[in-house]
Formats: sequence, C-alpha cells, structure tokens
Amino acid sequence: MRSLNTLLRPSAGVRNISSLVLPESHSKLKNVCRKFSESELRPIAAKLDKMQMFPSDQIKQLADLGILGVVVDKKYGGSGADSLALSIAVEEISRCCGGTGSIVSIHNALYAGIINRVGTPEQKLQFLPDFISRGIVGCFALSEPGSGSDAANMHTIAKREGDHWILNGTKAWVTNGIEGGAIIVMARSDIFKGHNGVSAFIVPTNTPGLTKGKRDDKLGIRAASSCNIILDNVIVPAENMLGNEGDGFKIAMSGIDLARIGIASQALGISQAAMDCAIDYAGNRTAFGNAIIKLSAVQQRLAKMATRLEASRLLTWKAAWLRDNNQPFTKAASMAKLEASQTATYVTHNCIQILGGIGYIADMPAERHYRDARITEIYAGPTDIQYLVIAEKLAKEYGYKTR
Repeated sequence: MRSLNTLLRPSAGVRNISSLVLPESHSKLKNVCRKFSESELRPIAAKLDKMQMFPSDQIKQLADLGILGVVVDKKYGGSGADSLALSIAVEEISRCCGGTGSIVSIHNALYAGIINRVGTPEQKLQFLPDFISRGIVGCFALSEPGSGSDAANMHTIAKREGDHWILNGTKAWVTNGIEGGAIIVMARSDIFKGHNGVSAFIVPTNTPGLTKGKRDDKLGIRAASSCNIILDNVIVPAENMLGNEGDGFKIAMSGIDLARIGIASQALGISQAAMDCAIDYAGNRTAFGNAIIKLSAVQQRLAKMATRLEASRLLTWKAAWLRDNNQPFTKAASMAKLEASQTATYVTHNCIQILGGIGYIADMPAERHYRDARITEIYAGPTDIQYLVIAEKLAKEYGYKTR
C-alpha cells in the first residue's frame, strides 16, 4: 500500500462543500484505508474487543501508511494533509474496529495535531517524528475524576521552580494512556485566574513521578486503552510548556474542536458498519416466504438509518471543510459530533432490532457496534455540552448573549 504522502498533496481538498464530491486524492485515501481495515482489522476486531488488546502491529502499519501524522507538516514526518483526510481515515478504520478508530483519532487530533499547531520547532522535532513513524501514540489529559466536563475546575497544579515546573494531580479517562509515550497535560499554573490560569505541558510517560493507573474496563471501544494518570511531583522542563503560560485552556478547546470532527467520523464508521450488517442480514434472512428486506417495517428502519447516516456525514465533512478553509468551525464541529453520535446510537440500535435475537449475541458484530457507539455521545463533551456550545454560537450570531 502507498503511504498517505503519495496520495495527498498539500493543495488537495474539497474546494466547495456543496459539490459533494471528494477529490481523487481523498477517494484514493478512502480506498487505501478501507482495504487496510478490511484485511487487517476486521478479522481481529472481535478478539481485540473481547481481550481488550491494543492493536500494536496494526498501529505500526498505520504509521507506515502515514495515518499517525495526517495533519502534521511534512518536515516533521507528517503527511501535510487536511482534517477532511483525517475524517475519512478515521471513518474507514472505525468501520472495522471502533477502538482502533478511537486510537487514531485521539492521537491525531489531541496530541500530534496540537503540537503541530502550537508547538515550537524544538518541541515538534522532539515529540512528533517518532510518534508518527514508529507507531508510538500520544495522549491528552484534561479531565479529572472530580471535574469531568467542568474542565476549568481542575485540581492538577503546576508550580514554577527555576527552569522547570512541578506537576501534581490526577487525570482521568486518558485515551492511549497505557501505551502512550507522551501526554499533553493541562494544569493550573495560577489558581486565581480561572480559565486563564491553565497551562499546557508535554510530559513523557517515563518521567519520574508519573504513574499510569489500571486500565479502565469499558463498555465499548475496548481495543483503545484509557486510564488515570497520577502526577506526583513530576518535574517538567520549562521548555516543555506549550504556548505561553495561561494558554492551556485555549489550546485544549481548539484541539477538542478537531477531536469532535474525529469522534463524529468514528461514529460514522460505526454507523456504516451497523448499516452494512443490517442490510446484509435483511437481504438474506427469510420470513413469511420472502427476504425480510421486502417487509415494510424493515424498509422503514433502513431508510431512516441511511438518511441520518448521510446527513451526519455531510455535517462532518462540512465541519472539516470549514476548518481546512480557515473559517470558524466550532459550531459545525459540535453539530457534527452531536448528530453523528446520536445517529450511531440510533443506527446500531435499529441494526439489532432488524437482526432480532441473533443481534443480541456476540457471534454477530451488531452488539459490538452498539457498545462502541455509546461512547461517541460522551467523550470530548457529552451531548448536553454540544447543545450548549451550539446554542451559544447561535445566540452570538444573532447578537444575543447566553451568559
């Protein structure tokens, strides 16, 4: 398979989202990712889920294809592609394994993408090339056991001492935390400034004082690890701060906007897998003398599933297109994440309904898709947070304030 670098040029992209047609380079990328997923992920997806296995070999293969540095500049080992390319790659990977899709999405959006965007040249040289080419995944640590979506109310503290910072606190739900080689950690460097007192630090996971908690035993996306990260007097060089002191919350939110496009894409892949499963089953299962795909009730379910899936994909592509064209995309990213995640829950639910009893057992992938879909409504801001983001942006567009 060719690497992403040979498929996408920096100038490639959708010039007009209303055209609804992917450029040839992006279509080729879609085919490459689909071929890889079908051959390398689909046969082992159930095992990865059941055993909670990190797909190490497959992640290294994806690194060879350039998928671990989709939005990273070529001079730092990346592919120099756009967020639409990332969306396409994550969807196709998630179609065969939602957990692997999550690994790729979080690494690209909340580790490599952030460092590529706001890191110094020295930080990029130190923390990007190996993570892109060798399959070493990166992590992002914002949430805490007691703060959740109230990220500004974090308790992790960063104290300056000479030419370094000392970090203390506990981070929760750190995706890729068990296997990750470095973490972008958000901590309060000034406890009196609220959002403006949060700073961002790049912390290698082998730093003394950093401890990885036990692997979370999750409902779905079980190939992707998550865990607590405990920071006990962790010494971080001052040059490992991302941006300036107090920029952490702004950096985190801009990364989460891209992550929402990634999660929407993950939801699309899971939805498409459930859609494929439902149609294949309905076309082959006979009842009352005919394939059940001829039954009106089944047809209505399939029609609604397909319509919501297509609408979610267009919302996701629009958000990516806005970002790639340097236009405001926060509202669009939240809309895409909101609709795609709810669609994933809807489509996987109806897939099981169409399959009936056989859809409820682990011999069929439908129940795995159902479990994998659920997280997409939760992380990077649950559904309720997306409502708030969208409403706030809408009110501002119309000249009103919400707070």
